[in-house]
Order: sequence, then C-alpha cells, then structure tokens
Amino acid sequence: MPKEVTQKSGLAVGLNAGHKVTPRQVVPRISRRKGHLSKRTAFVREVVHEVAGLAPYEKRVIELLRNSKDKRARRLAKKRLGTFGRAKRKVDEMTKVIAESRRAGH
Repeated sequence: MPKEVTQKSGLAVGLNAGHKVTPRQVVPRISRRKGHLSKRTAFVREVVHEVAGLAPYEKRVIELLRNSKDKRARRLAKKRLGTFGRAKRKVDEMTKVIAESRRAGH
C-alpha cells in the first residue's frame, strides 16, 4: 500500500512535523507496461496477417459465425486459445474480418 505524502511544516512538533523535502518523482515500473501493445508489434502482426492469412481455426470460426452459430464459434476459439476472454476477443476480431470482406466485396 503506498504511503500517503503529507506536507511537512519544517517544525519539530505538530501533526506535520519534520524536515521540508521535495517528494521524489518515482518512475513507473516496467512491469506496469506488461501487455501494452507497441506500434512496432502491431505493425509486425499486421504484416504477418497480410502475408500468411488466417489460421485454419480462424477460418472455421468465420464459417461458424456466417452460419449464425456464435456460441459454437466462441467454444471453438476457447478450446484453441485457452481462455474465454481471449476467445471473445478473437470472435469479435473475426466478426470485423467478415464485415471488412463484405465491404470489399461490394
């Protein structure tokens, strides 16, 4: 739990007793940035996605979504990705891919 910073009075007694100091500017820990998507990583993933295309399970998810089997699509994605949160994100991503392909088709 972080300490509460109080304003020192410069006096030897009282509620805010103590020597007057300027509080340190603490640099945030690198661990706070874990999982943050950098521009470079996003760009590399985009290029790889363009070159390699979709993974086979992603194609299956899209097929299930097109046949309005959303729950089944989420279950398949969960089995492949490990957690339900990741699966939901992937299904949303694949829904966007379908929408993009519809726009490109028309």
